[in-house]
Amino acid sequence: MYLKQITIHGFKSFADKANLEFLPPDASGRLPTIGIVGPNGSGKSNVADAVRWVLGEQSVKVVRGKKSEDVIFAGSGKRARSSVAEVELTVVNDDRRIPIDSEEVTVSRRLYRDGESEYLLNHKITRLMDIQMMLAKASFGKEGYSVIGQGQIDAILTASPEERKTFFDEATGVRPLQIKKDQAL
Repeated sequence: MYLKQITIHGFKSFADKANLEFLPPDASGRLPTIGIVGPNGSGKSNVADAVRWVLGEQSVKVVRGKKSEDVIFAGSGKRARSSVAEVELTVVNDDRRIPIDSEEVTVSRRLYRDGESEYLLNHKITRLMDIQMMLAKASFGKEGYSVIGQGQIDAILTASPEERKTFFDEATGVRPLQIKKDQAL
C-alpha cells in the first residue's frame, strides 16, 4: 500500500486544483523519500493539513483554523472566494491492507460554505465513521504515524501518558476495537 496522489481544490491557499502525484515503490519494494519544499508562505503546511482533514480531522484548530469555514479558500484581491473545499487522497491498495476489494482506494472530503459536508469513499458518499473504521483496520489514520504534522514530534514527546497511548494505539492497530467500543457505549 502506498500513497498515489492527493488532489486539493478550494482548500486554504489552493484556489486552483492542485494534483500531487507520488512515486510508487522501486523494484525492491522500497518507497521513495518524498519532500515538499518551498519558501515560507507557499502552502507546504496546507498540504499536511489537507491530508489530516481528508482523513477525518474534526478539530479546526489542528488544521490551523478558528472555524470550519477557514479551510475554504477565502479569496484574494484577484480571485473570488471558493464555495467549497475538497481534498481527495488516493492510495494504491495492492496488498489489500485496506479491507476493500479494490486496487485503488480514494477517500474524499468536501465542505461547502453553507456548512454542509460530505465524505466519499471511491466517489460514493459515505459516513465518516465508516472511513475511520476502514482506515483504522489498515493502521492508516490522521493521528497515527502516517501523518506527523508540524510540531507533532515535540507534542508526542511532551504528551501525557494518556495522549501518548492514543498515538500508539492507532499505530499498533488497536483503534478499530476502540471505535467499536465507543459505538457500543
